[in-house]
Amino acid sequence: MNVLEIHSLEKRFGDKRVLCGLDMIVPEGSVFGFVGRNGAGKTTTMKSVLGLLRPDGGEIFVAGEAVKFGQTPTNRHIGYLPDVPEFYAFMTPREYLQLCGECMNMEEKEIRSRSEELLELVGLGSENHRIKGFSRGMKQRLGVAQALLGSPKLLICDEPTSALDPIGRREILDVLISVRERTTVLFSTHVLSDVESICTDVALLEGGRIAMQGAVSELKRAGRREEFRAEMLVADSAEELLEAFPDAVREGRVTVAFSGGEERIFEVLSFIGANKLPLRKIERAETSLESLFAEVIK
Repeated sequence: MNVLEIHSLEKRFGDKRVLCGLDMIVPEGSVFGFVGRNGAGKTTTMKSVLGLLRPDGGEIFVAGEAVKFGQTPTNRHIGYLPDVPEFYAFMTPREYLQLCGECMNMEEKEIRSRSEELLELVGLGSENHRIKGFSRGMKQRLGVAQALLGSPKLLICDEPTSALDPIGRREILDVLISVRERTTVLFSTHVLSDVESICTDVALLEGGRIAMQGAVSELKRAGRREEFRAEMLVADSAEELLEAFPDAVREGRVTVAFSGGEERIFEVLSFIGANKLPLRKIERAETSLESLFAEVIK
């Protein structure tokens, strides 16, 4: 089942077309990376999914139900974390989740149990200080807990690692991985390394349309090229390889890149062995999302 389906979505602001027939499918149980440059239309798409923007064309379905602007019953299936979540600074995390639960008409017992469960999940179980003293990373983690309070089928996070330090970024990514068993995760970002480290599926937004979409593993497999690199111990050895193999390319002081498969690797290794060249390592070149996306948008 697909928890989110977007078909031919159009959105214009004045004379600027932001979304130009966007089609996207988010499979249930996935961690889905929604990638695009700053200003590409990721937030516009998410606000349309939430029923907060009126599209100029197209259809959106959440858990099989059509999304309608201004009428948001489909939002009962969604938990949402904006890029900069706001809180009542004088409250503690538990007080804040208590308020959110009451606004959702949850029963008191359920609010308490869910709050404790989720605060433990996001690493704030022992935190009783006022939110005003929280770091940005702590606020993001509390935002995830709040978004999950109603047990949504889809958790939408708008650039959740934006402006975080490396430790804060890693903490948020770990939280998103841990909630996968509970809900489908859709998060927008322009940081490809975040997508590559935790996502099962990804879509690239470019020019108002989805330029590439699919399972991360399948996209990387389809884009795999027959390339490998030899890293030598000294620069002179790299020079000898370049002289012997004119089609090779130097990458740095001691690394040489080659095109070709198994036969080519054995040829290079035979030359290295015959000439007793000091080799540090030889390895196949891995296809990265960055290289795939660079080909699509160039």
